[in-house]
Amino acid sequence: MVPDIERIIESIVRRDQDSVQLLLNSYNTQYAECFFFNTEAQERQKQQQLEEFRKKKFRDCAPASDSDIDSDDENAELLLRQDLSAALLCFIGSQLQPAVLRVCLHTLRILSRDRRALGHMVTDSALLTLAHMGGIAIPQTCLQQENQEAQGDVGRSCSTTHIRAVSSCEQGAEAGTAPSGCFVVSFSVLAEGAVSPATRGSVNHCYQQKHDGVHVALSRGKKDTQQDNSEEQEEDGEVCRKEALKVLCNVIYNSPRAQERASALRLLQGLWESLKEEIWSKVPLSCHFYKLRLLFLLTALRPELRLQLQQERGVSLLTKALEQCLAVSWGVEYEVLTDSKQPPISMEVSQKVIEILKTLFNITHMFHRQEPDEEDAALYRHLVAVLRHCLLLSCEGEDTLEELQGHTVNVLSALPLTCLDVLVSVQVDQASHKCEGVNMDCVHKLLLFMNRRLNRGQKLKEKLTPVLNLLTESSRVHRETRHYIRQKILPPLRDVAIRPEQDSSLRGQLVRLMTHVDTDVKDCAAELLFVLCKENVSRFVKYTGYGNAAGLLAARGLLNGRMSSSNSQYSSDSDSDTEEYREAKAKINLVTGRVEADQPDPMEGMTDEEKEEEARHLISMINRLSREQIIQPMGVTAEGRLAPLWGQMSDCTLEEEEEEELNLMPEGGKDSQME
Repeated sequence: MVPDIERIIESIVRRDQDSVQLLLNSYNTQYAECFFFNTEAQERQKQQQLEEFRKKKFRDCAPASDSDIDSDDENAELLLRQDLSAALLCFIGSQLQPAVLRVCLHTLRILSRDRRALGHMVTDSALLTLAHMGGIAIPQTCLQQENQEAQGDVGRSCSTTHIRAVSSCEQGAEAGTAPSGCFVVSFSVLAEGAVSPATRGSVNHCYQQKHDGVHVALSRGKKDTQQDNSEEQEEDGEVCRKEALKVLCNVIYNSPRAQERASALRLLQGLWESLKEEIWSKVPLSCHFYKLRLLFLLTALRPELRLQLQQERGVSLLTKALEQCLAVSWGVEYEVLTDSKQPPISMEVSQKVIEILKTLFNITHMFHRQEPDEEDAALYRHLVAVLRHCLLLSCEGEDTLEELQGHTVNVLSALPLTCLDVLVSVQVDQASHKCEGVNMDCVHKLLLFMNRRLNRGQKLKEKLTPVLNLLTESSRVHRETRHYIRQKILPPLRDVAIRPEQDSSLRGQLVRLMTHVDTDVKDCAAELLFVLCKENVSRFVKYTGYGNAAGLLAARGLLNGRMSSSNSQYSSDSDSDTEEYREAKAKINLVTGRVEADQPDPMEGMTDEEKEEEARHLISMINRLSREQIIQPMGVTAEGRLAPLWGQMSDCTLEEEEEEELNLMPEGGKDSQME
């Protein structure tokens, strides 16, 4: 049975808390997993339009969005949801029982998933109400400015079609009486700690009305050994704070208007102060995760807030929060002690770490190319040490581990390259992966992570390019890192009977990406292999084949085989060939990168005149395709770049081409053409 929204609104107007709780529980159960309320109706409408299009073979007017195809019934339902959200925003501003407030916030969370029903949730009054209920203290200057318009906002939000009875109730209240069957939804100022009769004895010290008369602040529950329900009250407060933050996250995510107002109301400042207090107190609440989620959303959606958080030394405090979540133990400078026997971190801790990493990326990626000063370099090195620890951790669930490592890689790729030497500057033990005496545990984890992303083959641009870029830049600046990665990706060639892109190894997977349709993926894969070859053209062609390497060589002007200008930055060690490669080297086709089977000579048995005639015929066809702009013949210039071959095949004149075409025509056609 679908809950009756009009009946819910009527119960809210009467302030019948028991009835509201019962009806909203039913509504929440019905729509608990609903993210788009009219999905079925939209699909049905789209199917009807598709059928009409098939019959008419044209479309009268293409809808601009899904909202344009709503029927009258759907619009009525949408208006009801908007009215319900307005009524609930009015209702939660009054004194409510904890269970009723919790179920009201849960309903608002469900409604906030529909961005079309957010009209009343994006007002300053609603945003500040939700912020207060989530434990976020807004700066006083914003509160004073908002209070001047709060009553007007509330009045407008409550004057919807289905709660117009409130006005008549208020008129009756002013006269000291109220009409029968109607209850006043008021926001009168209560003395601090005052309690309505409906809630006396159950929440008399959990919920207090703020002095501004509009917003309800949820004070943290205090343990009272004299009352048995104190722990339950504290739990109710945490649950309500969590629900309010969930609603706020949904509203900020779904509404550009809410994002703009949150920035103007300095919501980030209040949120940041709340997080700093929890981080320094080392006792984060259960809603700590949703505050971190809200921080990520604000910094992801508003560029000015990213800069603001960076200027308030957000990197330093978020690094400290990361250390607290992971219970980091420090050894020597920039080295976090790891214990292989330590149990995997819990799902809850993993999710908090992921939110911190996402926010760190938001505020650090814009400084990737800048050279940090001494203070910032020390801060980034400290962060890299913690990120190295994140890469070596184990988590509950492979998907969670994959996500955590992915966000760690994103942050590492956003930090200055000069600070990444911390990844390999730790002591070596017996169980470590090492290269030339340097610890390669972190690099090995990155290679395993890259291999998993390659095998999944999904969203390569978003999922794979960060780790490819990180490995490329690390290989370019750290010699030991490049040697270790090259041993894993480009070991000495032995089997040259198959094409490089057909190999199942890491090399084969990366070579296949060199011809990917996405240019970013293609360029990142080619760049990594090119750096591992120390930007040596002949070595690069040896491992990938000229056909696969042509794209990068053309972009860099290296098609003529000359050395790259940056080749001098690498060491002069030689590329050792295996015995199998030396034996087959003379038979390798440089274009395909493998030993090709012997092919019959197509010109065998032809005279020199026939060969010359065939060549002229080929040139004639190429010229014709070129004139019709079907192809564009290109050549390699002295600078190693491609250039059009205009005028270089002019030996075949137009008359000769026409004569060639006549020779290819049958006799009857030739006679008619001559006439």
